[in-house]
Amino acid sequence: MAKFDIAVLKIDEYNKKDPNLVVEKDKQIPKSYLDSLRQSDWLTKLEPNASDELKIAVRSQHIGRWEIPRNSYPETRSGYLSWRTDLARFHSETTAKILSEVGFEHAFIEKVKNLNLKKGIKLDPETQMLEDVLCLVFLEFHISDFHNQHPREKVINIIQKTWKKMGIKGQAFALKLPYNPEVLSLLSEALEL
Repeated sequence: MAKFDIAVLKIDEYNKKDPNLVVEKDKQIPKSYLDSLRQSDWLTKLEPNASDELKIAVRSQHIGRWEIPRNSYPETRSGYLSWRTDLARFHSETTAKILSEVGFEHAFIEKVKNLNLKKGIKLDPETQMLEDVLCLVFLEFHISDFHNQHPREKVINIIQKTWKKMGIKGQAFALKLPYNPEVLSLLSEALEL
């Protein structure tokens, strides 16, 4: 088995440990594992010829996310930002450890780490592609739940922030997603469509 395939297998095994289960096609699936599959699917749609480094970074972007729960940080803006920073470090270090164990070279591992940390967003096309993938997974699979749990103003604000993070290609795909009528209304208001 190739190193790349072994790394993906190890990332998937790790994410299958997520105790948070979601129902997909009448089956319970660990949430982190399902999101990593969705992320890889979106990357294939956006960039079929993506580098192996980007494929690994996309697959592992939220590896082990359940291990650092949001509620372990203060419910403030600074608490949220600290949580996100710590998560990014955790994801990049966990992925780097897996890649090292599998035998990847230092340069490959460093590139994946930089992608996981989103270094050079808006400047590096691969980092931007990773961000587009994450935003599309959020918009396609999570915005409806987010909408049901938060006030309208907050959802509009999050849509606007998500939109600003995306590149033109990602935005074009986002406009074609099959939103429910309530989310479509919020999207139209947020983007002034």
